[in-house]
Amino acid sequence: MARLKHIVKQLSEKDYESIRTSLVDSNADKSAYLLSSMREKKASDQQIMNELDVNTNAYYTLRSRLNQKIEDYLLQQMESPRADLLKKVANIHEMVFTKKRAISIVTLKKLEKELLDYDLSNELTVVYKALKRLHINSPDFFNYSQLYNKHVAYMLAVDKIEDILADYFKKFGVYAFTGDEADKMGLDLLHQEIKNTCKLYESHRPFVYQSCMSIFHRLFIEDERQVAINAVNHVDEEEPIEDIFHKIDQIFDQYHMDSIYYHMNNVFQFLKLEYYTHYGVFRKASKYFDAVNEDVQALLMHSGQYTFPSQFLQTKMQRALQTETQGELFEQNKITFDDFEPDINDIPNYVSYIVYRAISAYYSGEFDEAARFLNNLLNEISLKKYPHAFLEVKCLLALQYVCIRDFELFNQLANSIQRQIRLMGKESCPSITLFLKMLKTGMSEAKRDKMSKVSNIITRYTQIKSPYIFAPTRTIRMDDRFIRLVSGEMEN
Repeated sequence: MARLKHIVKQLSEKDYESIRTSLVDSNADKSAYLLSSMREKKASDQQIMNELDVNTNAYYTLRSRLNQKIEDYLLQQMESPRADLLKKVANIHEMVFTKKRAISIVTLKKLEKELLDYDLSNELTVVYKALKRLHINSPDFFNYSQLYNKHVAYMLAVDKIEDILADYFKKFGVYAFTGDEADKMGLDLLHQEIKNTCKLYESHRPFVYQSCMSIFHRLFIEDERQVAINAVNHVDEEEPIEDIFHKIDQIFDQYHMDSIYYHMNNVFQFLKLEYYTHYGVFRKASKYFDAVNEDVQALLMHSGQYTFPSQFLQTKMQRALQTETQGELFEQNKITFDDFEPDINDIPNYVSYIVYRAISAYYSGEFDEAARFLNNLLNEISLKKYPHAFLEVKCLLALQYVCIRDFELFNQLANSIQRQIRLMGKESCPSITLFLKMLKTGMSEAKRDKMSKVSNIITRYTQIKSPYIFAPTRTIRMDDRFIRLVSGEMEN
């Protein structure tokens, strides 16, 4: 909410009036009132809800729609001059053939300056190509040839960097599921490759793309002990992450008309959240959590080439557990993801999203709904390539069968999990083995000391650290509620 209020207060008077008039004309009176309240009043959320006579869910929907309306308006304002520029570039050949040479050159030089301001390197190659040909009999021919070659090389380099970045996060999803050292080495190599490529170009765009990967890599892949040793020995010292964030903010402010940077701002808000969460600076993390949470659909749907967006859902779940609000997620998700369309072909992010929805349902006591999510997931996609992830999902499903005391379905699934554990070897999945043992103990026919036995297994379970990034069974809080549910001592 804080982010939306900040945006509303930062609107120019002209933009504010345009948006408010648009809302009033379309009979969106409540949205118009919310906009005015955020702009002109210092009312709390609860006061605004009372004045509008809406409940929490309706208020959340209302502010989400207002946020989307403002973003659409700002994006339209931002893209108008850019679209005009692209039209001018498209008409270059027509101009060269129909205008006098001197007029064409003056127009192209003005266009060059405007394109440099927007950092449109692809379009600049068209301009320099035209200038080069117009100066074929002039000493400036060499200069424009060099500029043309430079921007063609830069354009190809940026394309390569974008491909490396997208490939990195695709491979990260695989590593999150497998925990394989070979996959981790592949990530290290891609990280080094993008660093080497970006060193060749002193430009902001390669730096922004490299920063997406570098910050994420340092938070989730690099061994912190080795980094500390390298720092002491002054080996491969890296720039502090907060300094990188500061530089990125400066770049985004300077190129505020750049549509890619406009959308990538959400990615860096997410990285700031993960950074401050990683180092336990929860006050700052809260600020960025609110910002990212308001645009979570955009992050999940459109940021997969620049980061691993479903990591946010894991952070959101952990945060809910810390604030004791995990039981509220299920209903919130219905609104947040009402028209969300996940990419089923992006298996790691898709599985992470469905598992998050299932665990949210579990914490709300909606065990049948959680089982439905997980069953549909297992029917929709094959996880045989990722045996550990397959076991994790199966164990979560088995937990739901335990909670609803469906002995037949549980026994069938437990036997399937045990067969898979034998094939993989118990030593490769000790935490899953103990998790299943808890469930079997709770579902056993013996009635004595069930809760005590489950509690003893939990003690052993918590002493094991999972080497996998994707380990959703670890987000199941093993408290008194869990013990009673597993042991059949608590009503659903």
